[in-house]
Amino acid sequence: MERYDLAIIGAGPGGYVAAIRAAQLGKTVALVEQDAALGGTCLNVGCIPSKALLESSERFAAAHDEFAAHGVEVGEVRLDLDTMMSRKDGVVEQLTGGVAGLMKKNKVTVLRGHGSLLGGSASASGNGATRRVAVDGEEGRQEVEAGAVLLATGSVPTELPELPFDGKRVISSTEALSLAEVPAHLLVVGAGAVGLELGLVWRRLGAEVTVVELLPQIVPFADRQVARTLDRALKAQGMTIRTNTRVSAAEVEPDGVKATLLGPGDKTEQLAVSHVLVAVGRKPCTDGLGLEQNSVALDEQGRVAISEHHETSVPGVYAIGDLVPGPMLAHKAEEEGLAVAERLAGLPGQVNHDSIPGVVYTTPELAQVGLTEEQAKARDLEYRVGRSTFRASGRALAAGTPDGLVKILAHATTDRIIGVHILGPHASELIAEAVLAIEFSASSEDLARTIHAHPTLAEAVREAALAVDGRAIHA
Repeated sequence: MERYDLAIIGAGPGGYVAAIRAAQLGKTVALVEQDAALGGTCLNVGCIPSKALLESSERFAAAHDEFAAHGVEVGEVRLDLDTMMSRKDGVVEQLTGGVAGLMKKNKVTVLRGHGSLLGGSASASGNGATRRVAVDGEEGRQEVEAGAVLLATGSVPTELPELPFDGKRVISSTEALSLAEVPAHLLVVGAGAVGLELGLVWRRLGAEVTVVELLPQIVPFADRQVARTLDRALKAQGMTIRTNTRVSAAEVEPDGVKATLLGPGDKTEQLAVSHVLVAVGRKPCTDGLGLEQNSVALDEQGRVAISEHHETSVPGVYAIGDLVPGPMLAHKAEEEGLAVAERLAGLPGQVNHDSIPGVVYTTPELAQVGLTEEQAKARDLEYRVGRSTFRASGRALAAGTPDGLVKILAHATTDRIIGVHILGPHASELIAEAVLAIEFSASSEDLARTIHAHPTLAEAVREAALAVDGRAIHA
C-alpha cells in the first residue's frame, strides 16, 4: 500500500492548490479526483466557463447596441452560438490542462477515481496519524495511506422539491453553461451571483429573462444601497426581476414549463417559460465520502464541522472550501488549502475570513469586502460612510461605463476601514485595493492620502475615502 504525507480528495481550487503548496514544502502528496479533468466545479462548470460566456455575450451586446455610439459601424450583428460555446470550452481545456501540468511539475501523484475515507488510527493530537483512503476507479479499488487527509470535494447545486432537475427544461448552472440554443424565455429562480450572471448571459444573447427572488432584495448578501442600484441597472438591460416572490408550483411539459409564482400579498401568477434555471444555492458534496462511518461530525447545515485550523472531529482529517462554513468561493477554498498545507509543515497558516472579497460579474460588476452597512448597524458599530459615483470619473465616462458607485464604511472612532462596496466597471479588479486596506487595518485617511493615477477608475475609490471625512473633491 502506497503511503503519502497528505492525501487530498477533490482536485478543485482548494484541493489542487493545497497539493501544490504541500509539495513545495517537501510533502509527498496524492490528489484524488473522480472527474476526467482536474479543476473541480470552478474550472469545469463554474467560475471559468461562466466568465468566458459573460465576456463573449458582453462583446455581442456591445457590437449590437454600443459600437455605433463610438463611431464604429459593423453592419448586421449575428450570433454564432456554436463558436461561442467552442471558445468557452477551449478556455476550460487550456486551464484544466494547465492544472494537470502543475501536478506533474510539483510531483503530485494524481489518483483517478472516487475517493472516500476508510478506518485508521491516530493519536489524540493528530500527530503520527495514519489514515486510509479508498480510490474506486475504472480498474477497481486502490487503497493508500496518508499521515493526513484533506477533504476538498466542493459542492453541488441545490434542488427544489417543486422543481427537480431534469437537465432539459429544469436546469442547474451546469446545463445553463452549455445550452444548444438561446432559450425563448428563461425563468431564473434565485437572484444571487450565479442566477444573475447566467441570466444576463442569455438576456444579452436574446432570451427573455425573468428572475424571481424569495428575499426582499437581489444579491441578499450585498449592501442594500448597492443591491438596489444593481437591480435598476439590470432592469434597464431588459431583465425582469421580482423580489419577495417564489415558485409555488411547476408543471414540466415537453416544450417548456408552466410555473406558478407567489408574490407579495400572496398574489399568484401563471408564467409559461421555455426553461427554468434553479440557482438557489449549493450544498456540500459529502455523499460517499465515508464521513458517517468514520464519525466525522457535521453541523446543523450539513457542513463538515471543523476547528479554527480546519481539522475535523477526527484527528488527522481536515476539510476546506464549500464543505465547511463560510462563503462558497473558489478563492476562499484556495486560501484554506494553503493554510492547511502550511500548518501540516509546521508553519503558521491562517485565513482572515474578514477580508475575503465577493464578486458578482454582471454589468455593472458588484464587488465587496468587509461589513455591509446593515451588518455594521446590527453590531451596534459607530461608523462613517463615504460615497463616490463613476459619473464623476473621467475614465468611466470616456469608456461609456458611468453607472455605479463606491461606498466605504470606516469606524467612527478609529477611522479603520470596515467595509468597501463597489458597483461599477471592473469592480472585480478594483476591490483588491480594498482587500489590502482591510488586511493591513488601514484607515480611510490612509486610502485618501494614497496617490492614484489619473485618469483611472481607481480614483473613484480614493474619492469615496475622501468623502468619509467630508472632503470629496469631485462631488
